Amino acid sequence: MNSDDEGYKVARAQTPLSSIAQAFEEISDLIQRGNNDGQVLVDLHLKPFCEACSLVSVLFGCLGMAFKFAEMEYTAKLRDLLEASKNFDTLSSVVDYDLKNKTVKSPGSHTRNLRRVRQGLDLIKELFQNFLSPENLTLKTAATTAYQQVCAPYHTWAVRTAASAGMCTLPTREQLLVNLNETDKSADKEMRRYIKASHDVIKIIDNLYISRGITLDW
Repeated sequence: MNSDDEGYKVARAQTPLSSIAQAFEEISDLIQRGNNDGQVLVDLHLKPFCEACSLVSVLFGCLGMAFKFAEMEYTAKLRDLLEASKNFDTLSSVVDYDLKNKTVKSPGSHTRNLRRVRQGLDLIKELFQNFLSPENLTLKTAATTAYQQVCAPYHTWAVRTAASAGMCTLPTREQLLVNLNETDKSADKEMRRYIKASHDVIKIIDNLYISRGITLDW
């Protein structure tokens, strides 16, 4: 590899998308290694999980005012989980604590906040899938569809109305790529990396709830 290639790799590693994809791939690799060893990984360490999730906040910022509501909710819940990581080592220990105290769905509980952070990860995953669809959707259509599928069922009428109005302020596809310092080709690669890796992470979180008899419809 020549110096130009090395310089390109360094530059790529500094983009928001590549940083996010890398962070979630590292978590996904842990999951896959556990599965390949015959020991199905059913839990994640809380602090590294929060650190990876914190990188996603940048994406909400690049989407402008339309996703300000999502950014504020996501970052607030994530802050709580990061603080919780001082006392809890894993995601399951957080859920088990709230189960014991009957506070799983209580406003402000760590388990409820984990649920909301998980929705934020899923929202970005669905947005990326729509963005990369063969239909070449506008960012507004890609984001609106993702929001309606992932978040709208759990938001109040007022929040849904505000979110719908905010979609008109989204940047164009081209503007988003500029904001993220990506080209069509590089964005395609990094988004697909995140989609694949985040699927494994989201599945781990969902299984934590399901294995403890906690429904996912909230």
